Amino acid sequence: MKSIRLCLILTMLASAVQAEPIPFRRAVELAVQRSNVVGAAEQARAHQAYLEAARMYIPQVIAGSGLAKTFGYPLTIEGAAPSIVNVNATGFLVNYGQREFVRAAHAEWDASAFSNEDRRQQAILDTAITYTQLDRMVSSLNLLRQQQEEALRAQQITGERVQAGIEPTLNLTRSRLAAARLQLAVTQIEGAIDLQRNVLAQLTGLPAQELETVTESIPQLPEIPQNEDLPAKAALASPAVKLAFAQADSKRLRALGEHKQFMPAVDFVGQYSRFATYNNYEVFFPPGTFRRNNGLLGVAVRFPFFNMSQRARAAGADAEAVIARRQAEDAKNKVSNETRKLQHEVAQLAAAREVARLEYQLARADVDTVQVKVQGGSATLSDEANARLVEGQKYSSFLDASYQYEQAEMQLLRSTGELEKWAMAQK
Repeated sequence: MKSIRLCLILTMLASAVQAEPIPFRRAVELAVQRSNVVGAAEQARAHQAYLEAARMYIPQVIAGSGLAKTFGYPLTIEGAAPSIVNVNATGFLVNYGQREFVRAAHAEWDASAFSNEDRRQQAILDTAITYTQLDRMVSSLNLLRQQQEEALRAQQITGERVQAGIEPTLNLTRSRLAAARLQLAVTQIEGAIDLQRNVLAQLTGLPAQELETVTESIPQLPEIPQNEDLPAKAALASPAVKLAFAQADSKRLRALGEHKQFMPAVDFVGQYSRFATYNNYEVFFPPGTFRRNNGLLGVAVRFPFFNMSQRARAAGADAEAVIARRQAEDAKNKVSNETRKLQHEVAQLAAAREVARLEYQLARADVDTVQVKVQGGSATLSDEANARLVEGQKYSSFLDASYQYEQAEMQLLRSTGELEKWAMAQK
């Protein structure tokens, strides 16, 4: 018996030495910082895609050379006369299709911001749930260890009474079974704590063995009114819904751009070439008219009127726009339905938590009653130990009910856009 108690005490001391307390808000801040890395990269990629589309109106300048030895009339190299140096500049002046593509790229850029916000909110939710669950598990583990002490004491008392012939041997077997069940529960919750600590470490970037929760740092969850239209509020606040509609708008603008590819377009064109004398230019030009430096500035006007491939591309873009719009509506409905379900679930779990709290109070009252009976001689110490064991079980059930309620309420706060305000509140 003493060796078991000693092992329990050493385990608790070892975990206290290795762990480092981290407040709730600090864990959330670290998780947000890690999530922002990917979000910032996605926004930067979307921004560069927008710049790529917008800067098509800035002339692109390419310098090169078309050196060649010619025989007879100078032929062209990739559409340009042979030259020592050539410079080409092209850019859009009027392009109605490209203008819509620029707007579509800007919509995608806006969508990346909503995606980053959605990722941020999910990181906060994951961290908050993991942190509170880890905190509850540690509390449950401490309670189970206390119950182990009570079970071992009851087992010892029962063993002494069996040896004295006061109780049957079967009662000793029951006591041992109760202690074995508690040992199994301790082993299971220790494994769950190790898993949750590793998940929290992955979210925050801190070493798992150095993580310990601070119960007092967890902010109190606000009361959520049941008479408020939370589904409508969630549909307006959800970053996922905003993301879906922004992507649908981008698809619509891109389809519009594909259709406007049939409209006239005007490009700026500039060229410069320096010719060599060994390419026989002087032979084919009248005397005195050949010049080594040549250039032009002008515009290229296009009137596309028949392009079946482009027509098919535009029709495909229309279909994608319709699909994206429908998906956005589905995302909005999904958020509304999930929020409505969470709203009812929170009310049910609040009632379940109240039931568990009252059962725990009754169990505490039973312990007080048994203590009075022990003092009066009408109950044994074994009865008291069993009553305390039941009290611990009811308290553990109350902790589980409280955690389930808090988890559902945190998910509801995430749906309505109030999660970060709660998680970042000063304690």
